[in-house]
Amino acid sequence: MKRIQVLGVLGLMVLATGTMSIAQGTAEATYKAKCQMCHGAMGAGDTPAGKAMKVQPLNKSPEGDMVAIIKKGKGKMPAYDGKLTDAQIKDVATYIHTSLLN
Repeated sequence: MKRIQVLGVLGLMVLATGTMSIAQGTAEATYKAKCQMCHGAMGAGDTPAGKAMKVQPLNKSPEGDMVAIIKKGKGKMPAYDGKLTDAQIKDVATYIHTSLLN
């Protein structure tokens, strides 16, 4: 009986880890499709489009602010509310802070 419980817990851990990897992969794909053209591969705003629009580096925004900015837009950046789900917006903000800015 204890062996079944241990296997169940291990199975849940593997499932959770796989789900987090899928979410990060999806957030990375969303960033590349929607954000990278202006913000650049590392979020520095150093692309031709980013320089032309005077894009600020992403490390200047806390994650909570970033969710609101992605959702509502800011300056020349378009709003993604209605284009991305709330979960996608949060995942992209988390991806930026955990993968690009670290």
